[in-house]
Amino acid sequence: MRKQPDQMYWATDFTRENEFTSGIEGPAVDQKGNIYAVNFGEQGTIGIVNPHGQSKLFVHLPEGSTGNGIRMGPTGHLYIADYTGHNVLKIDVESKKVDVHAHNDEMNQPNDLAITTSGFLFASDPNWNESTGQLWRINPDGSTQLLESNMGTTNGIEVSPDEKTLYVNESVQRKVWAYDLSAQGDITNKRLLHQFEDHGMDGMRCDKNGNLYVTRYGKGTVAILSPNGTFLREVAMKGKKTSNIAFGGLDGQTAYITLQDRGCFEVFRTEYAGRSFKMWNEKE
Repeated sequence: MRKQPDQMYWATDFTRENEFTSGIEGPAVDQKGNIYAVNFGEQGTIGIVNPHGQSKLFVHLPEGSTGNGIRMGPTGHLYIADYTGHNVLKIDVESKKVDVHAHNDEMNQPNDLAITTSGFLFASDPNWNESTGQLWRINPDGSTQLLESNMGTTNGIEVSPDEKTLYVNESVQRKVWAYDLSAQGDITNKRLLHQFEDHGMDGMRCDKNGNLYVTRYGKGTVAILSPNGTFLREVAMKGKKTSNIAFGGLDGQTAYITLQDRGCFEVFRTEYAGRSFKMWNEKE
């Protein structure tokens, strides 16, 4: 229905405005090219957008649950950060059955998720009222491990393509941190990767070369950082409240951006495929 942009790093509309609520977040892309995002039409739902930009309701979440970040798992399930239920939910894409994969009452509000090929999930966990946050690991069996507390307002989170680095940003503090990541999901060697001078941050994802795409909430851009934190470029959106990003399209080089002030997706083309697209679609 909607032609995707040909010009590199030039944002265009992908879905109609206000099909999603101002809580639009997520997103995640399946192997058929469908894009999933939270809060389609009303809070507490998941919407699905086909590769042509046509949206519809995918599933209602259980009462009391509201989704935020979404990741596609190695078995094709969707994992949803349920910030009102203090859960990570698991959805079978075929049956649409929703289960609680992980729950911990000590979570403030799981916000965004990252995942490894072996099924370790990592969740940012902000306390917005106090401008603090936590960092959790959710093991493949659903057990939880607090990796760090007393952080800033943890938000965007991602794993590098070689799965040796975990990135976490702090929205209010405008800092992006990097950790060494082991195969067992442990983190060490915390270091500051990049600090922005203004505006907040939200979700972020890597391309297959390890460049980090950071949504600049309130500024209406996506900043692209090299693996060592060097600022490379910034892509301007039409909306200002950029909340998250995923890669998809036939080649994985289309970036899908959720805009909370517009309740829709914008897209732009990139030089490199996304890390998760390569992870699930180019297995050796």
